[in-house]
Amino acid sequence: MPHATPHLFTDDGHIPNNPTLPMLLYPNAIDLSTNPSDPATLFERLFAQNGWTGGCWRNGIYPFPHYHSTAHEVLGIAAGHAEVRLGGQTGQVFTVKAGDVALLPAGCGHQNLGASSDLLVVGAYPPGPDWDLCRGEPGERPSAIENIAKVPLPATDPVGGTQGPVIEHWLNQD
Repeated sequence: MPHATPHLFTDDGHIPNNPTLPMLLYPNAIDLSTNPSDPATLFERLFAQNGWTGGCWRNGIYPFPHYHSTAHEVLGIAAGHAEVRLGGQTGQVFTVKAGDVALLPAGCGHQNLGASSDLLVVGAYPPGPDWDLCRGEPGERPSAIENIAKVPLPATDPVGGTQGPVIEHWLNQD
């Protein structure tokens, strides 16, 4: 079973974060040496195999603070590294590198503070509502907070399927 470290962030007044679900960081979640010519494919296959098939994409991470109020998001670092602030201004800065995965619950702020020129991220969402893009603007806040509360829990973990950290940290909360 994969290992992930949970981090629960509080509302910073702009980025609401998720009041009950922690962000999960999976260090060295995948061995990219098994396909060095196209490591992104390994993440795409892993996420799809575990049911995270909504809107899979390849790109980077936006350099401005943002979050999604209508969907959870998984980010697999296929190449390079980045300094990413998670949780908004009062959150925490993490260094993510090739092979790592970050699972962001709906509402969790994220921002690229600087990255290597070869950064490649594979993102995906569980089945359910389409994702939106929120920037922490005052006018979006009331509906965003309502949306976050309505996002369904995923049935599986994007890395470990039915045995992953989502089961422990999101689905089995007391």
